Amino acid sequence: MDITEEQAAEALRAAAAVLLTAGARTAAEAAPAPDQTWQLPGGTAWVYYGEGHQGLVRPVLLADGFNTRRSDLDLSWEHLNRRGYPLLDELRRRGRDVVLVGYDERSASILDNARVATAAILRSVAERLGDERLVVGGFSMGGLVTRYALAQLETQGIDHQTGVYFSWDSPHTGAWIPLSLQAFAHYIKKLDSRFSDQINSPAARQLLWRHIEHWEDKPAASPLRVDFLDKLEEVGGWPRIPRLLALANGPGDGSGNGIRPGVEAVIGRGHAVSGTELRTQSEGDEALVAKLRVVTVPTREVRTSGLPDIDGAPGGTLEGFGILADALNGLKPLYGFAVDNPIREHCFVPAVSAVAVREPAHHADLYTPIDDLPPAGSPLDDFVLASRSEEHTLITEELSTWLLDRLP
Repeated sequence: MDITEEQAAEALRAAAAVLLTAGARTAAEAAPAPDQTWQLPGGTAWVYYGEGHQGLVRPVLLADGFNTRRSDLDLSWEHLNRRGYPLLDELRRRGRDVVLVGYDERSASILDNARVATAAILRSVAERLGDERLVVGGFSMGGLVTRYALAQLETQGIDHQTGVYFSWDSPHTGAWIPLSLQAFAHYIKKLDSRFSDQINSPAARQLLWRHIEHWEDKPAASPLRVDFLDKLEEVGGWPRIPRLLALANGPGDGSGNGIRPGVEAVIGRGHAVSGTELRTQSEGDEALVAKLRVVTVPTREVRTSGLPDIDGAPGGTLEGFGILADALNGLKPLYGFAVDNPIREHCFVPAVSAVAVREPAHHADLYTPIDDLPPAGSPLDDFVLASRSEEHTLITEELSTWLLDRLP
């Protein structure tokens, strides 16, 4: 049964939005009640004292990553403490105070949310009992938010009292959403704009190594990304006072995640999307990455040139194809949005980006054996890579123990 564009739009808008995000999407249970709640300009922080503490003594600030709408700190607790290694429990057991930092709008500019992190840093300094230096960092985008906040404070001559900065699978040289997914998001914008709005949000434009605003655009660095990188350079690129640490959810031996280039990841089967094919990224000129047909429009093709085979690169992965497929298959069958989904995930933060040794511009860059590089190849003081490519920002014992052992 054919449906009209109006019926398709009604079906899509009535369903949950397609939102590309790593980790838990719903908290199994609420987080414990915090010892303090800080209302910050543009955000909120939950404060949990370490074992034996009656106030803030040894603060560890952890900034939230990218999504849309307000940060859900219950979900942050779920991701950081219950889905893998119990990092927050272990920090508190070791006498560290945890400060979870969230934003009023996670998709706002990184520069805007850096103000939230700055306020949390300065309040931590003001409320701290004693003179233990802070540990400040974040997960995914949160690592960039805190990197900019600390560097800007130094440029302004403000003592941030931070001894260690860390980032966990943060895209220092760029993140990646397959062009086929970006194109599909924009192609259905007339029917439901929420997926496109996420891809075109300020933070997404700043994070993505290559971005398209409309489905027919040629991929390029967004002007917002160029401006953000310029602003980062204006404050020195990195904070200079704290020790700089980074953790990556991808391996350092240059081995990919097994996803082949140029293969079908999402295939339209229902009558509304028959003819749609979303593919993994291929190298070369005029590489076919998507065929698009939704409801009544003819099939369109999206081709790219000069991009590397980035979906299969070593690094933290995101189930971007799977998230879209699950959403479409969750619609009522009569609407005809059913798809097959041979490949669920793709590289989201290449390992070379998480430890800031290369921009993900070419195959040779992406698959660089980082373990073989000299220490001077990264601006970081130390970093660790996972044993294999795993879910972006997955909290594993392997990475958590490395971080915990490097805190003063």
